[in-house]
Amino acid sequence: MTADAPLTRESFRRLHLISSPRPVPRLPDRVWTNEDWNRIQRGYRARDMDEKWNVFAEGNVLFTHRSWTGRGVYEASFVPVTGGGMRIGSAVVEADGQRYRSMGDEYDRLMLELIISAIVLGEPAADLRAGLVELTARASGKSDLPSGVVEHSALGLRSGS
Repeated sequence: MTADAPLTRESFRRLHLISSPRPVPRLPDRVWTNEDWNRIQRGYRARDMDEKWNVFAEGNVLFTHRSWTGRGVYEASFVPVTGGGMRIGSAVVEADGQRYRSMGDEYDRLMLELIISAIVLGEPAADLRAGLVELTARASGKSDLPSGVVEHSALGLRSGS
């Protein structure tokens, strides 16, 4: 497989479907450019232990799986936007708390966009990262959570491409 070849379901050793899908009611507003969409469709494979996400697309559906367990967490269906680009038209998240612990609808909206932006596209995504830390602090009731720990726990790191 060449470096630019898209990752597929068969690119990963162990993948598990979402066992209890729950619709994500709040979707990211972002419209990804056609260039972004082409990159998103190539997917992303975790390269080391500090990375937490494997991502691939089948048609217009993007699948995100935890890298260590292979468990599916999000599935996002993309739709074309008039004038160009793609946006998420619908998405589901794993609702089984034994497989994935969500912190609510806003958290799922943010995490889905953050995985695509920071992990797949390698963008800095500073506003999204700050939102993750804020939501996590609010949910935990702790205002002094170190941002690096929060980000690494939920998102992991992205190795250089």
